[in-house]
Amino acid sequence: MGHFKFPTAYTILFGLIVLMAMLTWVVPAGEYEMVKNEKLGKDVPVSGSYHLVEQNPQGITDVLKAPVAGFYDPDSYEASAIDVALFVLFIGGFLGVVNKTGAIDAGIGRVTAKLKGKEILMIPILMSAFAAGGTIYGMAEETLAFYALIIPVIIAAGYDSVTAVAIILIGAGIGTLGSTINPFATVIAADAAGIPFTEGMGFRLFILIAGLLICIGYVMRYASKVKNDPTCSIVSDMAESNKTHFLKDRDHTTISTFTGKQKIIMAIFAASFGMLVYGVSVLGWWMAEMSALFLAASIVVAIVARMGEQEYTDTFVEGARELLGVALVIGLARGIVVIMDSGHLTGTILHASEGMVSGLSEAGFVNAMFGVQVMLSFFVPSSSGLAVLSMPIMAPLAEFSGVASHLAVTAFQSASGLVNLINPTFAVVMGGLAIGRVPYERWLKFIWPLMLLITALIMATLTVGVLVS
Repeated sequence: MGHFKFPTAYTILFGLIVLMAMLTWVVPAGEYEMVKNEKLGKDVPVSGSYHLVEQNPQGITDVLKAPVAGFYDPDSYEASAIDVALFVLFIGGFLGVVNKTGAIDAGIGRVTAKLKGKEILMIPILMSAFAAGGTIYGMAEETLAFYALIIPVIIAAGYDSVTAVAIILIGAGIGTLGSTINPFATVIAADAAGIPFTEGMGFRLFILIAGLLICIGYVMRYASKVKNDPTCSIVSDMAESNKTHFLKDRDHTTISTFTGKQKIIMAIFAASFGMLVYGVSVLGWWMAEMSALFLAASIVVAIVARMGEQEYTDTFVEGARELLGVALVIGLARGIVVIMDSGHLTGTILHASEGMVSGLSEAGFVNAMFGVQVMLSFFVPSSSGLAVLSMPIMAPLAEFSGVASHLAVTAFQSASGLVNLINPTFAVVMGGLAIGRVPYERWLKFIWPLMLLITALIMATLTVGVLVS
């Protein structure tokens, strides 16, 4: 009898769709009355208005349609996934064109040679940069553009793909968990709670700084173990295939010839990512603008490299094809939410959450609320969606229990950020792991001790917040 083999991300996600569909047959269907919140520009639930509605059990046809509907479902609290999936494909095309020029290979060789002996410093520097993006503007989907850039550098430096994925996913994740001025989490949640987003800033800043230090130390410790003994990698059995995939069997340990043309291409490459960050954080860009940026950048690179029209289009399509599996994962992940919404499960889960936190002491309430928000985050991975859905219910409950509303906001965003480090319904997690070729169950094995440390930090901070407020 062969050894049990853990299922792929596709099977895990489809299994969750089936599970949610089964629940729609046994869990009572319910909804809240919704009213327009002019400040948020969205419909929000009215506290105490939960009521049962007619059951809408999801059958086999609904299950099979869910991954498709997941790409464009217009009735969800989240944005549709089609824009994220297309963004991923445009990134793949852009990277395919740049890779064709050999500029990335030459650049990796230069970076690894110059950092010889100091490679470990990339971890705190890059994680801090991603954390800044997370705390300022909720950097999430746009991180998918950075995996193909950072993974080859990290592997060439003697680490593994898990280290690279951790730098990006945990870096941006701890920033979002400790959001300070993030408009998609903190600001929306504070508005929904009826308080200025600056209230409770000190507690969130503490979680951000302490959490980032813990995460950096955790990833550096793992990376050092892998560097000293590659068999310590949780993907050690995939080491050779990963090197082949990400480094294309080329030698990146020496400085290769870096032509003037390749320097120009790498300058365009770097400027594209710089413009990405600026566009999202300052100009209010989203997926359409970011996709257009990488399409334009790929055309400029092709012109500089003097590619012919057919060579360019073939290369772009081939690059996009390499990330097609990631795009499919994104649709599958959103399909879970589609089934929940269609089966009217979300309102029932939120109503059950109300009951879980009622009648507790102040410290018990705030930590129970954190636990409830952890549960809700699995079902509503969008931080803005969860804020709009839960805060109009949870903030009044907090006030009634004698807990400051800003602690309810902190509990919400901390829970959302924590869960979205592992959430299989969150396209950023499943997409990043797919790009990094890190099996989901191995990611869980890597990150669970860190999750416990961060959970202890959050609960301790929330408890202190109740005592001093």
